[in-house]
Amino acid sequence: MHPTTLTACHECDLLQWRVVLPERRTVRCGRCDAVLYRIPPAGFERPLAFTVAAAVLFMVACAFPMVGLWIRGELVETTLIGAALSMYAQGEWPIAGLVLVTTILMPLLSIAATLYLLLPMRSGYPPRGLRIVSRLLRHASPWAMIEVLMLGMLVALVKLRHFATIVPGTALWAFGAVMLLLAAVGQVFDLSDVWARAYANAAHGLRRRVSRATTAGAPGLTAARAGLCLCHDCGLLSETVDSCGQSTCPRCGAFLHPRKRDSLARSWAFLLAAIALYVPAMTFPVMVTTSLGRTQGDTIMSGVVFLWMSGSWSLAAVVFIASIVVPMLKILSLVYLVSSTQLRTSLIPKERTRIYRIIESVGRWSMLDIYVITILVALIRFDQIATIAPGPGVIAFGAVVVLTMLASLSFDPRLIWDAMEAEGE
Repeated sequence: MHPTTLTACHECDLLQWRVVLPERRTVRCGRCDAVLYRIPPAGFERPLAFTVAAAVLFMVACAFPMVGLWIRGELVETTLIGAALSMYAQGEWPIAGLVLVTTILMPLLSIAATLYLLLPMRSGYPPRGLRIVSRLLRHASPWAMIEVLMLGMLVALVKLRHFATIVPGTALWAFGAVMLLLAAVGQVFDLSDVWARAYANAAHGLRRRVSRATTAGAPGLTAARAGLCLCHDCGLLSETVDSCGQSTCPRCGAFLHPRKRDSLARSWAFLLAAIALYVPAMTFPVMVTTSLGRTQGDTIMSGVVFLWMSGSWSLAAVVFIASIVVPMLKILSLVYLVSSTQLRTSLIPKERTRIYRIIESVGRWSMLDIYVITILVALIRFDQIATIAPGPGVIAFGAVVVLTMLASLSFDPRLIWDAMEAEGE
């Protein structure tokens, strides 16, 4: 990588020089401390090996049972797909679809897309359809939640031990290995590096415009002020050419937007819908247990109390934080970020950007209770002893998780820093 190549921060839009560093280093923005890019290993052998192993184990995890219950000489087992189908059979098709998308479809798409990119790059030539596959990988990655599923399995195992003897399945260990392997792939594979190596000589006339922008601008110049825009699909910094501030990336063909379209309006829409559903999600039962003729509805909070009273204090704290504290704080934080950005305040921009970064990283963990309920519904179906069915609050809770994720994905943190730019003029 050439040491005089420019890049722009995707969170504050500050133009900065790319630097040459040893492998496995992370470069952060000098203004907002966001990760600009990572320096991956020189070859593609290591990420390819990790991805192939993850693909094989993922197939094993989908085909074999996750966990079983041994009760009265009978073994009841379920696969992950079987657990989702149990929710569908109970009439909760939105939750069944959400589980399948976040634990099967999106991880499978991410693994397949990564393999598709790495195999030809390992042989020294760019893959066909790089534009489509890289875009698919970028959009699928935030919704692949294997690590949240693993924590959900752990919580479900603690609850299941009160019903019968637990028999851990092959898929439980396979999913754990997939989680570790995908984390390793994330450390040694960078999508922008694939584009840089596949189109090493594609300057696309950018050098002249970059030179003019950097020599004419003051320190701290943003890409938008210089008439430049960072492509979120391939990572190329190119110029915006039309009067509407839009163009297509000359390398991957994606539409370039200096700022996300209608960012605040879309964030408010998703956020207000999440606020409306938060109260029923917390107050309505998410799980209905029938045991020896007695029916009891459990809210998310009562599930936390159950874990605490059974002695699993650490898991009770995890579930309380992931399922109650995180959704509430995420909603409050997004309200603060969106409203303060709309008012164009220039106060504490770095801290507000850090809040956004935290929201992005922890929001997915609220899916924990959805996975726990799905596993329990699939396994606890002893008609004469006990059965568990999803409650009316489970759809509301799942909607809150999805809506808050969509709200944070719609929000553009670069708007936080635009107020500082306007104030400094």
